[in-house]
Amino acid sequence: MGKKAVLIGCNYTGTKAELKGCSNDVKKMQRCLIDRYGFSEGDIKILIDTDDSYTQPTGRNIRNALALLIKSAETGDVLFVHYSGHGTRLPAETGEEDDTGYDECIVPCDMNLITDDDIRELVDKVPKGCRITFVSDSCHSGGLIDDAKEQIGESCKDDCEDKEENGSGLGFVGTIIQKTGDALQSAFSHDNIAEDSTLTNRSLPLDTLVDILKQKTGNHNINVGNVRPTLFDVFGEDSTPKIKKFMKVLMDTFKGGSDGGGFLGKIGVLAQDFLKEKFENNADYGKPAMETEVGGKQDAYAGSKKNKLPENGILISGCQSDQTSADATPSADRAEPFGALSHAIQMIIQETDGKVSNRELVVKARNSLKKQGFKQRPGLYCDDKHVDSPFIC
Repeated sequence: MGKKAVLIGCNYTGTKAELKGCSNDVKKMQRCLIDRYGFSEGDIKILIDTDDSYTQPTGRNIRNALALLIKSAETGDVLFVHYSGHGTRLPAETGEEDDTGYDECIVPCDMNLITDDDIRELVDKVPKGCRITFVSDSCHSGGLIDDAKEQIGESCKDDCEDKEENGSGLGFVGTIIQKTGDALQSAFSHDNIAEDSTLTNRSLPLDTLVDILKQKTGNHNINVGNVRPTLFDVFGEDSTPKIKKFMKVLMDTFKGGSDGGGFLGKIGVLAQDFLKEKFENNADYGKPAMETEVGGKQDAYAGSKKNKLPENGILISGCQSDQTSADATPSADRAEPFGALSHAIQMIIQETDGKVSNRELVVKARNSLKKQGFKQRPGLYCDDKHVDSPFIC
C-alpha cells in the first residue's frame, strides 16, 4: 500500500490577500504524516509560496501536482491532500435562469482559481480501491468536492435560521456585486481568544480579487461580471478547465452571431466588445478554450451538478460553504501563526496518537473550535462507507 500526499500553502506575501499561517500548516502536516502515519518524505509533494526552494503553488502547479498524485495511484493506495489558503466563491455570470449557483474555489498564489468542478473531475479519476482525503483549511470550503454527500455540516439553504441567531458568515446573497463589508461577516468570535491576537478571514472577497487582477494586468475595466473572461485572458492555456469550458461556450455563441438573447446576450455589450477586439487582434485567441470538450452549456454554469456522487473522495472542510475560516497569529513570541482547522487537527491527532475516524475528527474539531471561540463549523463530505473509516489510513 502506497502513501502519497500533496500539501499546499498560500500566504500571498506582499499582496492585499496576505495570510500568515498557511505555510506553517503545511510544514506541521508534513511532519505529522511522516511521524504519525508512516509517509515517506519523498512521497510528499510540498507547494508553498514563502520559500523559493519549494514548488510555487500556482494554479498550474497545483493542478499538475494533483493530477500526478492521482495518475501515480494504484489500487489500495492512500492519497492525502491538504490545502491552506484563501477560498472564494464565483457567482453566475450568464444571467440565465438555470445558472443560479456558485463555483467554490481555492485561490492559488497567482490567482489562477481552481473550482470545485475541477477538483471533482480529478477525484473521479482516482482508481477503484483507492481513496483520497482532502483537508481544506479555507473559506467557503464546504462544497469543494462538488456533489460529495454531506455527512456532518449545515448547508447554506438549510442553515438560515441558525445563522440569524448566531451571526455566522452570510456569504454572497441576492446580488453578485456587493462590497466586502456587506457580503461577508466574520467567521470567528473573540470571546475566548486573547485580545492581542490577530485573526484574519481566509476568504478572498471578489472585490479584492478584482483589485489584484487589475494590478496584475493593468486593465482597470475588470469587474465582478467579467472575472472568468479575465482569468482566461491572463492565464490562457494554463486556465483551469472550468474557465475554459465557460469561454468555449461564450465564444461559440459569439461566433454564431447571437443578437442579445441567451448565454452571451445576458453578459452584455462589454463582453461582446472584449471578444471582438481579441479576435480582431489575434485570430487564434481562445484556441485553448475552443479545444476543450464541453458536453453542453450547462457544463459552464456556476455550480453545475454531476449525475453521480463521488465514491473515492473524502472532504474535511474548515467551514461550511457559506462561512469563512480563520487565520490566527498568536501574540506569544514563540507561537507561530496557524489556520484554525489545521491547528485543531494537529491537537486531535496528538491527543489520539492519530487513531481517530473521519467522523470523530470532525466532531472533535467542531467542539475544539467552539471552545476557542471560533464560529466556523468544519464539515465532512464523503460516501457513507468512509464516515467511520480511519482518518488518512
